[in-house]
Amino acid sequence: MTVLAGLLAGDVLDVAPRLLGARLTHAGVTVRLTEVEVYAGSADPGSHAFRGRTPRTEVMFGPAGRLYVYFTYGMHFCANVVTGPAGEASAVLLRAGEVVDGHGLAAGRRAGVRERDWARGPARLATTLALGRAENGLDLLDPATDGRLELPDGPTPPGVVATGPRVGVSGAGGDGTAFPWRFWLADEPTVSAYRAATPRRRG
Repeated sequence: MTVLAGLLAGDVLDVAPRLLGARLTHAGVTVRLTEVEVYAGSADPGSHAFRGRTPRTEVMFGPAGRLYVYFTYGMHFCANVVTGPAGEASAVLLRAGEVVDGHGLAAGRRAGVRERDWARGPARLATTLALGRAENGLDLLDPATDGRLELPDGPTPPGVVATGPRVGVSGAGGDGTAFPWRFWLADEPTVSAYRAATPRRRG
């Protein structure tokens, strides 16, 4: 088992901060991750898998190292790295990053957007890396695929990782005291702006 495979098979709360500074490559672009969020399956009311398996969440129950890509708000894709042992759903949402390679391709996919904002937010990150429905289930541990995840060269220095409430999560899962499960690199300009959940009105 590789170091990366061993890390991703661990507890999601341990995995998430270790992914800060990691590099994710797909479709010719590499992003250095600067912000992530934890979603812990049946133990987490904010998780898509809180109530068990569905066709949408099946990938979350699979082996660690797969991408769980979902469509949201009828317009955007977001990407997560599956963690933990197979059969126990957990994943790390890739919230933001800095483009460090493939700048020309990234600029074309994010035309008219300043470089700092190319991957500043989960939907923007997915667009920059060309991650969509076809990449749901992509195995980042398989060298034959077009996706690759590389850990940072060393551990993140103490005090550099900040934590807080998740973005846009409503209900019990949005309690930032109980679930301070967003992790980011402090003072990084590519980290997304925090927004609390907005209750939806019923028509």
